[in-house]
Amino acid sequence: MATHSPDVDAYIARSAPFAQPMLTTIREAFHAGCPGLEERLKWGVPSFEYKGLLGGMAAFKKHVAFGFWQSRLMKGHSERFGGAPRASFMGARLASLADLPPKRVMVAYVREAVRLNEEGVKEPRLSRPERPARIAVPRDLRAALAANPSAKVSFDAFPPSAKRDYLEWITAAKTDTTRSRRVEHGGRLTAGLRTRGASVDLR
Repeated sequence: MATHSPDVDAYIARSAPFAQPMLTTIREAFHAGCPGLEERLKWGVPSFEYKGLLGGMAAFKKHVAFGFWQSRLMKGHSERFGGAPRASFMGARLASLADLPPKRVMVAYVREAVRLNEEGVKEPRLSRPERPARIAVPRDLRAALAANPSAKVSFDAFPPSAKRDYLEWITAAKTDTTRSRRVEHGGRLTAGLRTRGASVDLR
């Protein structure tokens, strides 16, 4: 049996007058689509749950937001609710009651969210971008740094991305003369050598 949380009642009551009918309509749609759901405040805003998160809503000064936790798996979500589908309560931003989709549409999406939770369907994990292969410090640069401890301290203090930039600058030399000159530069590093973001300033 559905439960109506006093905390959600209080949240709606203290929201701006324009938002109250919108929040009430969204709440009714969630209950119509899932009579067994539970509601509570999560992250300070109303959430609707049944075998996991279904979705939620939030009131702001000039708009109301609501969304579905599994919206990325729901067909036609962006066309119906606007915005990129994402695991968030903030999928749709609505300024008035007239902006809400028809109740039957919201109920249908709630039922879809229920089905996904009942079947244990999970969003595919986003693949992490491949990390660039680590570049080893070449022997000639190691020797130059070993000969100047203060230069080695400066080099070791670089963030990983700056070290990589510096090593690529050395290993990309097209002639032995250029490489030797760059290695010599590495042997004279000082704490004053600057980094801009992930890049080393080699001037």
